[in-house]
Amino acid sequence: MPTVGVKRDILFNALGRSYTDEEFDELCFEFGLELDEITSEKEIISREQGDSKASGASDVILYKIDVPANRYDLLCLEGLVRGLQVFKNKLEAPRYSRVSPTTGEVQRLIITKETAAVRPHAVAAVLRNITFTKERYDSFIELQEKLHQNVCRKRSLVAIGTHDLDTISGPFTYTAKPPGDISFKPLNQNKEYTASQLMSLYKTDSHLRHYLHIIEDKPVYPVIYDSNGVVLSMPPIINGDHSKISLTTKNVFIECTATDLTKAKIVLDVMVTMFSQYCSQPFTVEEAEVVYPDGKTCIYPELAYRKEKLTGEFINRKVGISEPTENIAQLLTRMCLLSQPTGAGDEIEVEIPPTRPDVIHACDIMEDAAIAYGFNNITRTTPRTYTVANQFPINKLTELLRQDLAAAGFTEALNFALCSQEDIADKLGKKISETRAVHISNPKTAEFQVARTSLLPGLLKTVAANRKMPLPLKLFEISDVVLKDETKDVGARNSRRFCAIYYNKSPGFEVIHGLLDRTMQLLEVKAAREQGYHIQAADDSTFFPGRCAEIFVHGKSVGRLGVLHPDVISRFELSMPCSALEMDIEPFLGHTAEALLTHDVPMRESIKHSLPRLGDSQQPLPAPPASTKTVFGDLKSQEGLKALNDFLADKSYMEGFVASQADASVFDAIPSTPTQTLQHLWRWYHHIKSFQTERVRLPATKTQFVLVNACSSSEHTSDEDIDLFGSEDEAESAETARIKEQRLAEYAAKKSKKPALIAKSSILLDVKPWDDETDMSKLEECVRSVRMDGLLWGQSKLLPVGYGIKKLQIACVVEDDKVGTDVLEEAITAFEEYVQSVDVAAFNKI
Repeated sequence: MPTVGVKRDILFNALGRSYTDEEFDELCFEFGLELDEITSEKEIISREQGDSKASGASDVILYKIDVPANRYDLLCLEGLVRGLQVFKNKLEAPRYSRVSPTTGEVQRLIITKETAAVRPHAVAAVLRNITFTKERYDSFIELQEKLHQNVCRKRSLVAIGTHDLDTISGPFTYTAKPPGDISFKPLNQNKEYTASQLMSLYKTDSHLRHYLHIIEDKPVYPVIYDSNGVVLSMPPIINGDHSKISLTTKNVFIECTATDLTKAKIVLDVMVTMFSQYCSQPFTVEEAEVVYPDGKTCIYPELAYRKEKLTGEFINRKVGISEPTENIAQLLTRMCLLSQPTGAGDEIEVEIPPTRPDVIHACDIMEDAAIAYGFNNITRTTPRTYTVANQFPINKLTELLRQDLAAAGFTEALNFALCSQEDIADKLGKKISETRAVHISNPKTAEFQVARTSLLPGLLKTVAANRKMPLPLKLFEISDVVLKDETKDVGARNSRRFCAIYYNKSPGFEVIHGLLDRTMQLLEVKAAREQGYHIQAADDSTFFPGRCAEIFVHGKSVGRLGVLHPDVISRFELSMPCSALEMDIEPFLGHTAEALLTHDVPMRESIKHSLPRLGDSQQPLPAPPASTKTVFGDLKSQEGLKALNDFLADKSYMEGFVASQADASVFDAIPSTPTQTLQHLWRWYHHIKSFQTERVRLPATKTQFVLVNACSSSEHTSDEDIDLFGSEDEAESAETARIKEQRLAEYAAKKSKKPALIAKSSILLDVKPWDDETDMSKLEECVRSVRMDGLLWGQSKLLPVGYGIKKLQIACVVEDDKVGTDVLEEAITAFEEYVQSVDVAAFNKI
């Protein structure tokens, strides 16, 4: 979101009144803006460069205002004041017009065919008889810079050039030449330079060096000449010094060269509409003619007004208000969108001025109506639909695995998703064509050329960067890789992988194999060839021959493990053996991680997920209950439905936070679709209706909401079920219920007397000192001085680290609910004089 800085006093003077900071902040909010900061030039320099640099800076108060990125008309003081004045009904939106020159010919800009190779488009206009002051001139220059950074995309799409028309003569020629053939005196320089020399000169310029890459690799550079051969500019880099504008400039020639013609038109329209108010004929712009290489001519600026029609009902429904058509038209007019009812029902005709290129859809008009109405004035209502968030299954599985893998002694790493082609191909002994890698079309560096297809290179690079750390190095990562997939709409898909490596003086294959077994144990997959997992020998150029195995789960390959090939290790600048494991964890979810996000919208993925369809389930759908009587009353009556509606006012489901058989039973008890007047019931009813194809899998109910009695179910009973002679079942059932309740109460009382199970953990801490001169006995005394409820210190010993330095390894037992490792580490590291760092060496549940 762009930030516009304006001087407070100048702003208030233009608005015609003064505001307190709170009042202006409120005004900005009402207009859809945000007053981000109240500061001064001196304060900004002091904060960024220090007090010494700010000694001579101005103390004038500045307002920093955040403006929506698509509101180019608010990027300068003139547009901001104009918009606020119209919003407050103190000014009518001006009407901009294009006029022909009163004397002389129309200024002409001729484009040659050579520009097609660099920047093929150009537009132009003239601001005639304009009057600049210091503030207006500064605002004019600042608007150019704001547009360059915003819609112009740092001059890559559009570059703006402004020139003193009285110092040059038309017609003007826009062409492209080799860098050595272009020579002129650039802005604020004392001598002429060739284009090649300028590119070298500006490589160290803090401002212009960011734009050199746009044309520096091109065989020809764009340049604009006047009829006398004077260079106006070399877009998008620099203007010529000859035609620079100043406070005394009266006629301004504006040209915009571009790779995107639409953006060029928008930029030109914004520039001339914002500052045409300072012309002798306010809000008029002198036209200019652009001649294309094919002879086609166009007149600019376009300053096009267009009209759109929409209904008041559309705005009322989308915003959540109920305003008459005339009021809505007035609201839109306050946003510089001149509007009036057409008389055909509630239809409104909206005129969109050239200053509002952000309005491209009816929703943009609706948004402006909401801003003018006031967001705080919109009545708060209860939404018709409630949703309950659940963690994405693949992310939940990932988090669970991370915790247990860390407890197994492995350290988690997090690497970039992008890497070089060499990392995933040559270094692993593979061909890039075999990797199914997604390539970046315009990589900024050689390190980020493709999306990674394996987690292994990232972990090996992490080990290489930490070679000096104590051995062994045990790392793991659980993250996504990207693979080409023609079956997907975007041609690629993410796949969640788990990778671990063990780096030591010995390969340690048994460690990696043990980690695989532990992982399968956590995933509840047994070691069995058909119904579980197994490994079998495989060949892979990344691994040492005869030391690689493929992992199969339920007969499907999910990954590989083994000892890395020595060539692979050396390519990553490592010198010791290394074992690795990498596998896909998505198969353990039972279906692909790209689960459906809705129950009633068909998607192409549904076939692959093997989701149940109506009629496919082996379990029959439960028969609807024969009774409409519930704990809320008879759902045939309006009173029963009203009671159920009130019950659901703050609930998504009958019980808990997921749909259950309780919802299904109450759903079946409702004889027909409820009306929308019962909005909570109507919302719940349609939500539960979407579960019909999978209701047999909903969890069981804990509460009986539907009451089934003998009378209502008599029509479903057979003659054999009728007791003709009567019985004492009713009396017996009452006695049975009393005894059952008594036993349950006794059991609950007995259970409450049992002591609660206290979860404890055994932790082994490594406490490292600053150097070999640290008093280790004093360090241990400090550590043991940490006392907490639920903490018990155990044995300790000193272990050598290197260079005569030893670390303290101390054990402790903690109660999980009372003491956390973070709290413990923070308490120990508080002894800064002795302790450099604290690491958890081992963590086991007791």
